[in-house]
Amino acid sequence: MVKKLLLAGVGTALLVGAIVYAKLGQFSAMGEAAANMVLPPETVTAVTLDNGQWEQVIPATATVAAVQGVTVSAEVAGRVAEIAFESGAVVSAGEVLVQLDTASEDAQLASAKASAALAQADLKRVRALGKRALASEDAVDRAEAEVKETVAQVGVISALIAKKTVRAPFAGRLGLRLVNLGQILSDGDPIVALQTLDPVYLDFSVPQREIAHLRHGMQVRALADAAPGVTFIGKLIAVSPEVDAVTRNVRVRALVENPGGKLRAGMFANVEVVLPDAEPVLPIPATAVLYAPFGDSVFVIEQQQNEQSGEAEQVLRQQFVRLGQARGDFVDVTEGLKPGETVVTSGVFKLRAGTKVVIDNTLAPTAQLAPRPRDS
Repeated sequence: MVKKLLLAGVGTALLVGAIVYAKLGQFSAMGEAAANMVLPPETVTAVTLDNGQWEQVIPATATVAAVQGVTVSAEVAGRVAEIAFESGAVVSAGEVLVQLDTASEDAQLASAKASAALAQADLKRVRALGKRALASEDAVDRAEAEVKETVAQVGVISALIAKKTVRAPFAGRLGLRLVNLGQILSDGDPIVALQTLDPVYLDFSVPQREIAHLRHGMQVRALADAAPGVTFIGKLIAVSPEVDAVTRNVRVRALVENPGGKLRAGMFANVEVVLPDAEPVLPIPATAVLYAPFGDSVFVIEQQQNEQSGEAEQVLRQQFVRLGQARGDFVDVTEGLKPGETVVTSGVFKLRAGTKVVIDNTLAPTAQLAPRPRDS
C-alpha cells in the first residue's frame, strides 16, 4: 500500500514539474519576444518655433453712444396736421418732420400785415404833411413807432408759424413715431428720437494703472455681436480727468467709424486700445503644453541615430518651460525653448520622453491669435 502511494506521489511530482518547465519555457519565449519587439512610432502634429511680436492692447467693454442724439419735441402747442416721416427713416438736416395746424396764426398774420401796410401809408401821409408844416414832429414820431410795432407783430406771428413746422435739427436716423395725425400736442411733447450713427462714440473704462499708456489719437478696434466678423476702427479722443473712487477706473471715449449704422446707441462692444510698442515673444500653441502641479512642460522632437539600424529617428525629449502671457490659441514661452526647435502640438498627455514619433500635420488644428469660434 505504501509502495503504491509512493509511486503515485512521484508520478504527480513529475507531471507538475513537466508542466512548470513548459510554462517557464513559454514565459521565457514571451520575454525574449517582448524584448526584441519594436513599438511603432507615434504619429503627432508639430510646429517649428520662431520669434514673433505681439502688439500690446488694453481690452475693455464699451457702450455705444450717438455723437448727436435728441428726442425731437414740439416747441409750441398745436394739433398735428401732417406727419412727413416714417419710423426708422434717414433724414437730412432741416427736413420737415411734423406740421402743426396754423390756421389761426395764418389769419392773425394776414391781419398783422394789413395793419403794417396801413401804418406805412399813414407814416407816408404824416411825413408829407410835416414837410408842409401841417403835422407836428410828435405825429411823425408816433407814425414811425406804429410802423415798427406792426412790423414786429408780423415777425412774432411769422416766428410762431415757423415753430409749428417741426424740422430735423441735424442729419441722422429716426426712431419710432410717437405722435398720430390729429393729436393735440403740448409744449415739449416728444415726437420722435433722432440720432447720428456714423460715426459713434464708444465709452468705456480702463484701470488706473493704464492711464500712463493712453494718448490722444491712439487706434481703437471694436467688435460687436450685432456685426459678426466686422472690425470697427476708430481713435481715442478723450480721457476723463477723474478716476472713479469706487472702482479706481478712468472713463475713456473713442470715436469709431460706423458704416451702414450697424452699431446702435446702447449696444455693448468689445474694444482694444492698441499701444504703439510691440513685445517680442516666442509663441507656441497652448495645446503643446503639458500642465502639471510640479511644472509645465513640452515635448521637443530631436533627431537621433538608431544604434542597430543606423537610421535617423525622431525621438521626444520632455522640456520644462516657463510661460508668459497667453493670447488666443497661443502662449508665450519665456524660458526653456529657443527658436528653431520643433515641439509636439497635440496629444501631449499620452506621450513620454524617449518615444519615437513621426510628424503628420495633415489634420493639425489651426491656432489663431484672435480666434472667433462660431456659436454652437
